[in-house]
Amino acid sequence: MAKVLWKYLQLIPNVVAASLAVYAGATVAAEPPASVESVDKKDITLSEPISRNVLVQVPVRQSPNDIAQNDAFSSEDSPTGNVSDLEQIDPSNAESSVMEQVTSVSQLSDVQPTDWAFQALQNLVERYGCIAGYPDGTFRGNRAITRYEFAAGLNACLEAITQLIQPGGDFVSKEDLALLNRLLEEFQAELATLRGRVDALEARANELEANQFSTTTKLEGEIIFAAVDGIGTGSSSVPHFGHRTRFNLETSFTGEDLLRTRLQLGNLNALSANSNPAPEGDLFFAADAYEESDGNVFGIDALLYTFPLGERLEITVAANAGAADDFANTVNPYLDGDGALGALSRFATRHPIYYMIGGAGIGARYEFSDNLELNLGYMAADAFDPDPTFGFFNGAYGAMAQLLVKPSERLNIGLTYINSYNNEMGAGSNRANLRTVLGNETDLDLPIISNAFGVEASWQLSKRFVVGGWVGYVNKTVLSTLGGQIDRGDMEIWNANLNFAFPDLGKEGNLGAIIVGVEPMVRNSSVSAAVPGLPDVFGADKDTSLHIEALYQYQVTDNIAITPGVVWLTAPDHNNDNEDIVIGTIRTTFTF
Repeated sequence: MAKVLWKYLQLIPNVVAASLAVYAGATVAAEPPASVESVDKKDITLSEPISRNVLVQVPVRQSPNDIAQNDAFSSEDSPTGNVSDLEQIDPSNAESSVMEQVTSVSQLSDVQPTDWAFQALQNLVERYGCIAGYPDGTFRGNRAITRYEFAAGLNACLEAITQLIQPGGDFVSKEDLALLNRLLEEFQAELATLRGRVDALEARANELEANQFSTTTKLEGEIIFAAVDGIGTGSSSVPHFGHRTRFNLETSFTGEDLLRTRLQLGNLNALSANSNPAPEGDLFFAADAYEESDGNVFGIDALLYTFPLGERLEITVAANAGAADDFANTVNPYLDGDGALGALSRFATRHPIYYMIGGAGIGARYEFSDNLELNLGYMAADAFDPDPTFGFFNGAYGAMAQLLVKPSERLNIGLTYINSYNNEMGAGSNRANLRTVLGNETDLDLPIISNAFGVEASWQLSKRFVVGGWVGYVNKTVLSTLGGQIDRGDMEIWNANLNFAFPDLGKEGNLGAIIVGVEPMVRNSSVSAAVPGLPDVFGADKDTSLHIEALYQYQVTDNIAITPGVVWLTAPDHNNDNEDIVIGTIRTTFTF
């Protein structure tokens, strides 16, 4: 390649030769290379390199024998690589795509007045203004060049010459143009190939743009297949198989905001709906506590918009199915995967008091510093209903304040307070969910107000071992006697959790976990039934049941994870009269 270049460079002015320098690559030459009278084009390969400095130096004629003895640019000595056709012309892969124009040769830190190509470079910069360097201020004159790169450089040079030629101008002579035409004819095959590839890429890009769903929106999917069975006389569950399917439309208008529209359907009932005696052990990816699924009916689930206000404040506005984790850290990083990844049960996924806020509303996340964050939120379950007993303020609501303390990247501590009206946790015993049970079994609408306090923590002791958990207390007050049917009073509800996570267990991306805890239970209660015939859900829970959960999440591919796991309830509904229940499940999660 060097021989062919010298054959032509000796025929054209510095302005043409040096303009091509900006497209070259990395071989070192101590002296200006020589030229020959003629070279057979078929003997030169497409990947043979030449030096950038070659292209800015008018050569001194030498004999073929001299060149054979002193050729510093043979393909054996030059580094070359196997580059795909797309990489050869893709601007994102080509170093020349990041070059910057210079106005003085002194801007090139690796060019010295003693360099043999210095004069040519100076002419290009100061006389023609057609030289470029890299962003780090270097020229890299010894970098290698292929014939395709030469063709690209020649094409750029021709465009520059065209701009210089004006009526009456004297920049380029007819002789120069004739020589340029000879160069163009010599490399017309390479130029045609290069242009063809660019045209093909443009056509493919236009096709993708024309057929894409949206320029601002991308689709993300998540599908869960789950096989579930409740083992033990305490559960009437039989082996069953179902799914939860989500499609998230993630839209960003500025690159910093997010509009999320989630479409969801599923067919898994909560175990507490008709199989288990209480919400203990209910699975996160099934229906909510005591509820049956919608039976494969597609509907809008989460609908929210998150955007920044300044550098430290982030606002989330939820129009439907908002939740605490939309604006706050639930301090359970490896196990809170919203049912798709991590923990299997509702209780092991996040502190149950977080379930006391949800619906439509607003949340805020404010970072005082890298170590301190404040989360605030208010959401109403019946915000859409104009009935005077519902709406944004009169119906069920949850208001939350949380201070997140981060002493280090590996240690997070949450201090959480939630005030709620007519909202319950949907976990633990039936007594801990008194309002819901009465509503399901008697149609009584018992108004309650709750104040919940929680301390959560997660401490990553090493890359492969994380300890976390929480302690929560809820004070629930009954606000009405319902016409003398119930004696008003207060309830004290406690729950606790200790979990161990083992990231990358077995291989990167896997996760092992063990969770031991006590789901919400009523320790003290002054609420009682004033009339006979009401469900036996008053007073304190009789015993203490342990929730023991173990799982192993195996990452089959980047998009498929299989998680077998078990949940063992030692005294369901916090009642030793109930037999143990072991819930076995195999969850397969597909993401795309």
